[in-house]
Amino acid sequence: MVTALALNCTLKPSPAASSSQLLAQQVLDALAEHDVTGEQLRVVDYDVKPGVEHDMGDGDEWPRIRERILAADILVLATPTWMGHMSSVAQRVLERLDADLSETDDEGRPILATKVAVTVVVGNEDGAHAIIADLFQGLNDVGFSIPSQGGVYWNGEAMQTTDYKDLPSTPEKVATTTATLARNAAHLATLLTERAYPAS
Repeated sequence: MVTALALNCTLKPSPAASSSQLLAQQVLDALAEHDVTGEQLRVVDYDVKPGVEHDMGDGDEWPRIRERILAADILVLATPTWMGHMSSVAQRVLERLDADLSETDDEGRPILATKVAVTVVVGNEDGAHAIIADLFQGLNDVGFSIPSQGGVYWNGEAMQTTDYKDLPSTPEKVATTTATLARNAAHLATLLTERAYPAS
């Protein structure tokens, strides 16, 4: 059974409405159509300390999140756009994942090398393509594999107040991109589960 974990990097703690949560859930729902079970959590609801170690001590809750990342086959990393960039929470997730650069499995592969990552970006300003590029680079650098067309985004009109969660329906292009992302991510995750990268 292939599993997925969505990390919602909104700045809003639960239970506030979140556009990134909505689109991340739509990705999870699309993955479910390919027999992938998934769950979502908001990183801001946890006390994730700054740093680049597995455990920064003093109440750091990143180890709890990391355990769930390691248990999943697919990571869905969702972020809003602020001032043209990913959220500070998403940046912190990348920084904390940096600790896994030196971690290997029993075959000498990077510990995240059998896992797939996809991205979700929402916002009322430009920046989605640059954010996806930054996320792809960081996630791939620590070992995740990125499937073909592994990012989905929605950009509202700049300087306006309509959020993704406020739309009357999902735009067709977002829906078709989400479906493609889910199909490709489930396919790649299944392949890596059955046949991992060569041992180091």
